[in-house]
Amino acid sequence: MTATARDYSQMFAADGTVLRDPARPEPQYRPLRAWKNFRLLIQDKEDTSLVFKIFESLPSKDFLPRAAELALSERGEHLRRTEPSLPEILDDHAALRRTPKGSLAHAYCDFMENEGLTAAGLVAEAESLGRPKYPDLVQWFMERSRDTHDLFHVLTGYGRDALGEQCVLLFTHGQSPSHGHLLIGYAGAANIAKMAKGSKAPVFGAVRQAHRTGKGAPRLIEQPIRELLARPLEQVRADMRIPEPSKYRECHRIWQAEGINPYNLLASESTPGELAAA
Repeated sequence: MTATARDYSQMFAADGTVLRDPARPEPQYRPLRAWKNFRLLIQDKEDTSLVFKIFESLPSKDFLPRAAELALSERGEHLRRTEPSLPEILDDHAALRRTPKGSLAHAYCDFMENEGLTAAGLVAEAESLGRPKYPDLVQWFMERSRDTHDLFHVLTGYGRDALGEQCVLLFTHGQSPSHGHLLIGYAGAANIAKMAKGSKAPVFGAVRQAHRTGKGAPRLIEQPIRELLARPLEQVRADMRIPEPSKYRECHRIWQAEGINPYNLLASESTPGELAAA
C-alpha cells in the first residue's frame, strides 16, 4: 500500500529528522502553468528559474517514495553525514584540482570554469524564487538532486548547447522520473528539430539515447560524490555505464557540415542555410 503524505510526516531518520515536514504544502499538478513556462524557456534557455517552475508544476507521484528510499537508508544516512553540502565541495576548485590529472574533479572544474558557472550560482537561482525551505529530508533530497545537475553534463559529455541540455534532462528523467523532464526534454527536442528544419541531424535519436543511458546508469544522487570526484573520469563513466553520446556527437557533426552552429540553433526559426548565416 502506498503511504500517504501524513504517513511520510511520521517517518524519521536515525538523528530524528522528519522525512516530510507536516508544514510542507501539498504539491499541485498544474500542466498549463508548466506549458506557459516552457514557452518562456524556449525564448530564454538561460533563465533557469523557469525550469524550477516547470518542475514544481509537474510533481512526480514517485518523488516521495524515492526520497524515502534513499534518505532513510544507511547509504542516505552516510551521505548526509559526509556530504552535508555539495556546493561547498563542488565550488572548492583548489581542493578539487589536487586530485590526479584525468579525474572527474578536473573535468568538472574545467567545465564549470569554461562555462562561467558555480554550484552556488545554481543554488542562488533556485532560491531567487522565494520558496520556503523546511527542515526535513525532502529538502535534503531536493537540494542534492539540484546540486548534481552540472555533474551530469561532465559525466555524459553533453554540452550546454540546446540539444545538450535536452539530453541531460532526459538522462535525468531516466535517473529520477518526472513529467517536467519529459516535457522539457522531448518538447525541447521537437523545437530544436523545428528550428533546424531540413537538417539530417538525428535529434530525437540523440535524446532517446540519453534517456536510455539515464535509465541504465546507477543513480548519481545515491553515489558518494566526493569519492567519485577523485577517481579517473573514464573509470567513473565505465562504472556508471555511461557510454559515448554518439547520436549527440553525430548531430553536431552533421550541423557543422550543414553550416549550422549547434550553439545558436534557437536564434531564429530558419532553414539550415539561414541559421548558418545568423
